[in-house]
Amino acid sequence: MHIVVAGAVLALLFQGGLAAQSPAPGVETAMRSPDPAAEIAEGARAFSARQPDLALRHFENALAVDSTSYEANWRAALALITLGAETPESVKSPERDSLFARAERDARRAVAADSLGADGHFLLARAIGQTALTKGKKERIRLAGEVRSEALRAIELNPRHDGAYHVLGRWNAEVMHLSGLSRFFARQFMGGSIFGQASWDAAVSNLERAVELDSTRITHRLDLARVYADRKRYADARSQLEAIATLPVRDFEDPRLKQEAAALLQKIATKKDRS
Repeated sequence: MHIVVAGAVLALLFQGGLAAQSPAPGVETAMRSPDPAAEIAEGARAFSARQPDLALRHFENALAVDSTSYEANWRAALALITLGAETPESVKSPERDSLFARAERDARRAVAADSLGADGHFLLARAIGQTALTKGKKERIRLAGEVRSEALRAIELNPRHDGAYHVLGRWNAEVMHLSGLSRFFARQFMGGSIFGQASWDAAVSNLERAVELDSTRITHRLDLARVYADRKRYADARSQLEAIATLPVRDFEDPRLKQEAAALLQKIATKKDRS
């Protein structure tokens, strides 16, 4: 009996010794700091493969090593916005709002790291804009100025930045959706003189420019169609929506956007343009 027990104890000690001498697979790798450049490259590949959650993990691994990385910050902001945008603006969602807040934090760090990077300014405009869309009118008005200035800065740095033109087009449309009284209030009491510069023409021209620069990005065409429909240019709206049905899926949100486009096309199928 004593021999059996002693043998068992020796076996456990022997196994423990082996464990101490030979780390379990992956332990040594986990102890090493990740390579930020490799993590960013893996994250970019995952995002292109429409896996924003996996992409975000890679970008955050890079940021854990270097929180000032320009590319890791703006790419993380983009992944966060993509994930947050899956929850509709009309739904109260602390989880979505937290994603947008994190996106704004990362976008601000990107701009701080490289103030001449157009993508940082674009993502900051998007992050603030997405947050604003979940707020009431007064909060939207307060945030609107920064959205516009960041989009304009991105265009100044890269005149062919289709995303920045999209943001600017949506900015004009959102301001024009406010009541005349709300715009007057913004101009008179909130220092929002820029609201007087918003117009439907600017909404259309900026979104048309976004489509011109990247004609296969579904979100550009869908928001342009929405603005056309707002202006009762239904034939033009239908043209954009019909084009969307033929476009390949490029981005994570594209399947949902295709469904929204099909629903809008059905809604305006028989409507006639304003004469």
